[in-house]
Amino acid sequence: MLRRMLLVIFGPPAVGKMTIGRAVAENSSFRLFHNHMTIEPLLETFGYGTPAFNTLNREFRRRVLEEAAGHDVDLIFSLVWALDSQDDLVEITDYVGIFDRVAFVELRADLDTRLARNRTEERLLHKASKRDLEWSDENVRQMGAQWELTSAEGYHLAGELLAQHPHLVLDTVGVTPAESAASIIDWVDTLR
Repeated sequence: MLRRMLLVIFGPPAVGKMTIGRAVAENSSFRLFHNHMTIEPLLETFGYGTPAFNTLNREFRRRVLEEAAGHDVDLIFSLVWALDSQDDLVEITDYVGIFDRVAFVELRADLDTRLARNRTEERLLHKASKRDLEWSDENVRQMGAQWELTSAEGYHLAGELLAQHPHLVLDTVGVTPAESAASIIDWVDTLR
C-alpha cells in the first residue's frame, strides 16, 4: 500500500467536510485533521482573521501536515478553499507539496441544504465558533457570495493545481455521510 497520502476535502461552509471526513477515517487508514482543529484554539486569544490568528493558523496546519507525512500517516485535511484567492492557492500548494500523493475531494450542496446543516448537533458540538447561529448563517451566505468555493463556478486560479492531482466531485444533497464516505474510499482505492 502506498503511504503518505493527503486527501484534501474542500467545499463551502456546512457542506459536510468534517462529518464525511470522520466517516472516511472510521472506515479506512486515513486520520482526520479538519480545519477547525486549528481555528478554535486561536479564536479566543487572537480573534478570527487577525494577523496573529492567520500566521499561527497557517503554521499550525503546516506543522501537523509535516509530522503526518514524516510519520507515514494517511491524512484527510478538510477546509474551505476560496478557489479564486491567490493567498489560498499559495497556502494549499504549500500544503500539498509536503506529501508524496495528493487527491482532492470537492463536496457540493445548495445553500438551503448547507444552512440546515449549519445547525446540526455535530457541527455545533465540534465548532464553538458556529454556536452564534445568526453570525454563522450569515458567514455561510457571505463566503459563498464573496468567493468561488466550487470548481463548478467557472475559471479560477486553482484550476491548474486541481488538474495536477486526482479530483473527485460529490454532491452531498440527499446522500448520507456514510454513503459519501464509501464513494470516497472506493475512489481512493482505485488511485492506489
